[in-house]
Amino acid sequence: MTPLDIHNKEFGRSLRGYNEDEVNEFLDRVIKDYEALIRENRLLEEKVATLEDRLTHFQNLEDTLSKSIIVAQETAEEVKANARKEAQLIIKEAEKNADRIVNESLVKSRKMAMEIDEIQKQASVFRARFKSLVTAQLELLESEQWNHLLDEKTIRVEE
Repeated sequence: MTPLDIHNKEFGRSLRGYNEDEVNEFLDRVIKDYEALIRENRLLEEKVATLEDRLTHFQNLEDTLSKSIIVAQETAEEVKANARKEAQLIIKEAEKNADRIVNESLVKSRKMAMEIDEIQKQASVFRARFKSLVTAQLELLESEQWNHLLDEKTIRVEE
């Protein structure tokens, strides 16, 4: 029913009917109130539609944020996992390098130990030869031949 329907409604006349002016006045008031209710209803429907749109918007925003948080969490987990893998690779590489350095150091120390042994042997040989040479020279100096040479030189100097 619309306000126009109320306005156009006609009542039959009877002998002892209602006062026509009062009825018309009442109908005018009903029409105004009914129009006000219809306007208010439309405003409320518009408000409900706006609020439903906003609700839908916020629900979509919530869904998007939830998905974003999930993606961020997954990405963070991937980054952590990759960082752990990279750290393990770095540790393994460092361990390999440390093993290589230790092995190289052991080889060098063994080589140096062998060189030291060789130098010590050569020093012993040199010492023995030098001692032998010095001993031979001392023996020569103390020998009769040396005395004889000295005596001959003295003789020649005197002559």
